[in-house]
Amino acid sequence: MNLALNTLVFLVTLAGMEAFAWFAHKYIMHGWGWGWHRSHHEPRQGWFEANDLYALVFASLAIVLIALGTSGWHPLEWVGAGMTGYGVLYFLAHDGLVHRRWPFHYVPRRGYLKRLYQAHRLHHAIHTREGCVSFGFLYVPPPARLKQALNRVRRQRAQGGASGTAGSRDRVGAAKACDSAN
Repeated sequence: MNLALNTLVFLVTLAGMEAFAWFAHKYIMHGWGWGWHRSHHEPRQGWFEANDLYALVFASLAIVLIALGTSGWHPLEWVGAGMTGYGVLYFLAHDGLVHRRWPFHYVPRRGYLKRLYQAHRLHHAIHTREGCVSFGFLYVPPPARLKQALNRVRRQRAQGGASGTAGSRDRVGAAKACDSAN
């Protein structure tokens, strides 16, 4: 295969992974996979959390695709490479920047990285499975839109809406995230 096609497959996979990650985060991790993901919405005990098992599953899939591709099932190696590239970006932005799992800490003050940081803080303002906002990892909706959605959830919960009754921890977390996201 030629370089242009391989590069295209890599880049399309890299971009497509954000759509897949949004879907998996919203409907699997905050759905039937909450058992692993719950650990990510609670204070971390130690270096690893059950949510890290998702990274192992996706990395294993990428390794299998790369192995199949290099065994003649082209261009699966480039699909696996695109998944791996997305995993690296996820590790840097999500685990490193937002959740500070690096040995050094950096809080962005402007631009895209600040928006990414704010969006994920707003996602974690709700400490339960339902009612969270911003399920993507690298695409960042405007924080003002996320704050509006979060405030709608807060109002619904305060009124005992369909999404359930929020504990005081969720209301306090939502208020702190909205305030700190400015």
